[in-house]
Amino acid sequence: MTPPSQELGSHLITLMAALMLVVQMLLVVQKMLLAGIRLFALQSLLLAGIAAAAAFFNHASEVYVVALLTLAGKVLFLPWLLNRQVRRIQIVQEVEPLLGAPTSMLVCGGLTLLGYMVARPFTHLGRTGSNTLAVAITLLLTGIFLMFNCRKAVTQVLALLTVENGVMLAAVALTSYGMPLVVELGVFFDVLVAVMVLGILVYRIRETFASMDVDKLNQLKG
Repeated sequence: MTPPSQELGSHLITLMAALMLVVQMLLVVQKMLLAGIRLFALQSLLLAGIAAAAAFFNHASEVYVVALLTLAGKVLFLPWLLNRQVRRIQIVQEVEPLLGAPTSMLVCGGLTLLGYMVARPFTHLGRTGSNTLAVAITLLLTGIFLMFNCRKAVTQVLALLTVENGVMLAAVALTSYGMPLVVELGVFFDVLVAVMVLGILVYRIRETFASMDVDKLNQLKG
């Protein structure tokens, strides 16, 4: 029988994971870049809460480090860096995506269903763990969809970050305490460096083409 404290922790983690999915859906239809950055910060805050809850209820003190790094890096530093970049290039709105908001929501609904179908075989995780894994897979799929659907470089950076949030959430769902700390630190700093490099590229694209539309890169073909 599951102890009441662990059962409470599982339900709390599932609730925060569901809220992460809601934020992801809002991010898919969001056109304002600054609002999108705030939504990513909120999603990352929920992820930090999930890591802290997993550390507390499973007595895994090393996961607190992951929660603190997520809070410092994804809730504070990266949103500040992206906000600064957006204000610097003075473009605050996403151009029209490839698919409109209603179609995008339908696609994301289908990806959500696919995520739950993929997670269904993991019944040994229990209902809460299986649901959390389904949300994590959905974050991965919708993040990849967002990268293809949007043409602003900043939005594609946000999509990449939400994919990484999905990876971390999947680690919590599969192991109850997350990946080994060394692995999570490696992934975290890889993503941090990638975003900083992408931030420089965004500025260079803006300087060269007076736009952040990545379709403009086709002009570089000889």
